[in-house]
Amino acid sequence: QVRLVESGGDLMQPGGSLRLSCASSGIMFSIDAMAWYRQAPGKQREFVASITNGGSTNYADSVKGRFTISRHNAKNTVYLQLDSLKPEDTAVYYCNAVGVKILPGTEPLDYWGQGTQVTVSS
Repeated sequence: QVRLVESGGDLMQPGGSLRLSCASSGIMFSIDAMAWYRQAPGKQREFVASITNGGSTNYADSVKGRFTISRHNAKNTVYLQLDSLKPEDTAVYYCNAVGVKILPGTEPLDYWGQGTQVTVSS
């Protein structure tokens, strides 16, 4: 059973910084990448950042230069550093394990955490 648990969300002022964590548990034979998504009230869930097993990163234009995704493989944890926060960053942030295979030959699936709330307000 694969489980992802996000943490670190908080109420912040504009310009502040925050680090989100996503801890994973359960067996995973292989995985393609880890990613962060967010969903603001009344909006669709949107891509924020991703990191592949090779270390390649990708960011949404709205967060590029402000957010940084990283990982600590030994801890099975991925992080999202949020700097220069803006009110429009307010959302529930979700961790996404991309292309997970529990066993060889199984169909790859995505797994999601429960989300952590980030609120940016003055």
